[in-house]
Amino acid sequence: MTAASNAVLSEQDLAILRDAHFHLEHPSLAARLTNFVGLPLERGIKLLPRRWYEALRQASQQTLLRALDWAIDSLETRAAPTYGREGEHKLLSATAGALGGFFGLPAVLAELPVSTTLTLRAIADIARDEGEDLSQPETRLACVEVLALGGRTDEDDAAETGYYGIRLALAVHLSRVPEHVLQHGILKPSHPVLVELIAAIAARFGVVVTQKAAVQMVPILGALSGALVNLVFMQHFQDVARAHFTVRRLERRYGAELVRQEYERLSAAQR
Repeated sequence: MTAASNAVLSEQDLAILRDAHFHLEHPSLAARLTNFVGLPLERGIKLLPRRWYEALRQASQQTLLRALDWAIDSLETRAAPTYGREGEHKLLSATAGALGGFFGLPAVLAELPVSTTLTLRAIADIARDEGEDLSQPETRLACVEVLALGGRTDEDDAAETGYYGIRLALAVHLSRVPEHVLQHGILKPSHPVLVELIAAIAARFGVVVTQKAAVQMVPILGALSGALVNLVFMQHFQDVARAHFTVRRLERRYGAELVRQEYERLSAAQR
């Protein structure tokens, strides 16, 4: 079925889009963590030493590049979809979180590349499930976009940082990258604008990393709770990834403009 043959979304796909819209417009890891740990997240952030806060932010960009390289290359890019592996990724993430919780705050920086790699591996798996070709640079960038989509805060202006707002901002960055540079690969960016794009995504991801670290360092949390924090973290990005690649799948089927109109109608109905 092609985009040209569909004037409207089916009732089933409208329901799917509605569910995706919910996860993309309410991607609050902070709320999930606050509900889990039972205290305001701001309290945990205040406990985070400034030097650790800065180190976590600075580590985000370099971590993303290394993690994306391993996460996607470890998948068979054209293999048949394999649903049901989300639980496997949660288990691995929980294990990493348990180790981080056991050894305390100094282990958070060491754990960051591991949890980020596992998260991107889960995102890439979901992308493939939704019909994406992971051998394409554009698809790999879409995987990294999920980290920006899941890194929004309550203070963000909805008009500027809604789902399509973030996609548009990232697309503007990407449009300035020469085609031959993009084809060369995004894992070793050689063009200043491509470096700028990855840095913009890493900045939003750094917000989530800081929130996660703040909860992990709360004194009452041990190895078990560290594992549960990572479960919340993984579930958060799996939900955002499934929604993101669902929208992209619907865009391939119905056309980007029609899906965006329906999406914006859902947003307007909530205002």
